[in-house]
Amino acid sequence: MLKEFRPAIVVLVAMTIITGLAYPLAMTGVAGVLFPRQAQGSLITRDGQVVGSSLIGQSFTEDKYFHGRPSATTAADPNDSTKSISAPYNAANSGGSNLGPTSQALNDRVKADVEKLQAENPSVKVPADLVTTSASGLDPDISPEGALFQVPRVAKTRNMPEAEVRKLVDDHTESRFAGVLGEPKVNVLALNMALDAAAK
Repeated sequence: MLKEFRPAIVVLVAMTIITGLAYPLAMTGVAGVLFPRQAQGSLITRDGQVVGSSLIGQSFTEDKYFHGRPSATTAADPNDSTKSISAPYNAANSGGSNLGPTSQALNDRVKADVEKLQAENPSVKVPADLVTTSASGLDPDISPEGALFQVPRVAKTRNMPEAEVRKLVDDHTESRFAGVLGEPKVNVLALNMALDAAAK
C-alpha cells in the first residue's frame, strides 16, 4: 500500500517546495533586481517620507485637493465584528461593492454624488469615473476629464489661476501604454503633491 502512495507523496512534497517556495522566492528576487521601485510597492515619497503608493488611491476630501474615484472598500466595525463599515481605499479589503444596476442604494448614492458635483461645476457634464467605484476599490487614477472637471473648484479654493491648475493636470496626464493600451489617466496623489508644491 505504501508503495502506491510513495510516488504521490514525493510529487506532492517536491511540487510544494518548487511552486510554493522556490518559484516565489526566485520571482521576488528577479523582481527586486529588475523592477526595484515596483517590487517595493511603487511608493511615493516627499521630503524623505513615504506618503503613499502610486498603485493605491487615497481619500482626499478637502476642496483644495483633487478627489479620486469613490471607493467601495470596507473594514470590520470596531464595535461589532459581525458588521462592516465604509473604509475608503482599504488595501487589506480590496473589492468593489455587490450593488448592481438595479440597486436602489447604488442609484441613490450615484444620484446624490452627481447632484453635488453638478452644483460644483454646473456647465460641464459630470465624468462617470467621479461617481462610480472601480472593481478593486483602490483605483489611484482618474480620467483627464475627471481632473479637468475639478479644476475650477481647486483653483478657486487655492486662489490660483485656472490655467495654472489646468497645466498641472496636463503635465500629470499619462497617455495610453505603448500608445494603444488602456486609457489616458491622472494619478491623483501625484497631482495633489504637484499642486501643493506649486502653491508654495
